[in-house]
Amino acid sequence: MKKFLLLTLIVSLCSFSFARDEQTKATDRAQAAADVLNEIQGAPDKGIPQEVLGSAECVAVVPSMLKGGFIVGAKYGRGLASCRTSKGWSAPAFFIVTGGSFGFQIGGQAVDLVMLIMNKDGMKHLLSSEFALGADASVAAGPVGRHAEGNTDWKMRAEVLTYSRARGLFAGVSLNGAVVKQDKDSTREFYGRMVPFRTSLIGEIDPPAGANAFLTSLAQWAQEAAK
Repeated sequence: MKKFLLLTLIVSLCSFSFARDEQTKATDRAQAAADVLNEIQGAPDKGIPQEVLGSAECVAVVPSMLKGGFIVGAKYGRGLASCRTSKGWSAPAFFIVTGGSFGFQIGGQAVDLVMLIMNKDGMKHLLSSEFALGADASVAAGPVGRHAEGNTDWKMRAEVLTYSRARGLFAGVSLNGAVVKQDKDSTREFYGRMVPFRTSLIGEIDPPAGANAFLTSLAQWAQEAAK
């Protein structure tokens, strides 16, 4: 009986430790996303134009998205998104992005990915918990620099603008064909239960403390864009 109780205690402790470790991974991802935003906007002449950022309904970040292959490659990343609400930026929604990439590439590399959802139509796709870039939502490589300099294409037609950063280089990137869907495992890890995309992104749930760094970065971005 004592051996059974001891075994039960060990299993319980291991399960708790595993759950805490997975929750830490989700929190670390939120911190990494904040770092990406801060580093990009720390170099404004090579960052996202203030006009573009100021118009974004939602911001999504995938720190260290993996790319690889020869000629035709693959992409896979886990990230989080937040949307503007009447109370500020929403609690984060965790997602996975997957899909083929086309073009000449050799070997693999990790890139940071930033996606800006620019209007209500794009936000509607995001709230659906799964959508395809280029099919469900129009997507385009975002302009780079302190200002958009009269280029209004992003304002007229793109529902989602995408950027990537690799080896210190930051640029707009096309992600046609990539699929974005809810990361249910990370959601459960971060919140301790399943939280629908819509519930978090429209502000129906308070953000946990682990989201503070990410949301603070977004608030600073928005403040700078409004100047």
